[in-house]
Amino acid sequence: MADAASSMRALRALPTLMRVGVSQAVAYRAEMLVWVLTTTMPLIMLPLWHAVAEEAPIRGFGQSRFTAYFLAAFVVRQVVGAWASWTINYEVRTGALSQRLLRPIHPLWTYATENLASIPMRAAIALPVGLTAFFLTGGAHLVRGAAMWAIVPLALLGAWCITFFAHVTIGALSLWMDQSIKVMDIWSAGFFVFSGYLVPIALFPDWLRAAPEYMPFVYQLGFPVDLLTGALSEGEAWRRLGAQWLWVLGLGGLALLVWKRGLRRYGAFGG
Repeated sequence: MADAASSMRALRALPTLMRVGVSQAVAYRAEMLVWVLTTTMPLIMLPLWHAVAEEAPIRGFGQSRFTAYFLAAFVVRQVVGAWASWTINYEVRTGALSQRLLRPIHPLWTYATENLASIPMRAAIALPVGLTAFFLTGGAHLVRGAAMWAIVPLALLGAWCITFFAHVTIGALSLWMDQSIKVMDIWSAGFFVFSGYLVPIALFPDWLRAAPEYMPFVYQLGFPVDLLTGALSEGEAWRRLGAQWLWVLGLGGLALLVWKRGLRRYGAFGG
């Protein structure tokens, strides 16, 4: 009942929370720019793969498709990014979490709105990149059809939820250990390898290509990118969307469990 009441308060306060979050994002725009610069790996990989495909396509990836893929990867990375694990680690270490817990809104709601509120600024950076991809490829690699476009926002929301819940889970581990940033480093390594961030999953060796389908990383980035670049049939898009949201539910439940048990320990030690 208490969680339900907190959720209702959060929903009523959502516009205010978002305005506060946007104000914070604007105030810390320099830090936001640094974060954006750390996510430019797809822009670095693009000319490398572009050169590889100069003579002939590789498993259906020609220069035009590589351009669409990696520019779309950059755009998706901006839209679905989160950093709650670092915030939670900092607040546990400094004691600021105790102050957040005194507020009438559940902390996970405030973490979520703080992360979501930065999306407009990141989208402002991503939009020109997306338009560049469209003009460079002539729209040849773009999702088509109303039904497919309807899946796009659901896929982007699902990707953001997976990212956010992973951050909450890993951040909450700092309630047991000095810091859990090393765990986030391990998660990030899995993301870099198995999400399609550095190499499209379609270019993986045959024996490895199916493995990412059973991991959350590809649903953070590879699936939305394949969807945006028109690489999926409608049936495949719906199938992957269903798999993605199963990960959302699973990681959401895990995040709440780790958070609640961590808070009990935090309170027991006088946090």
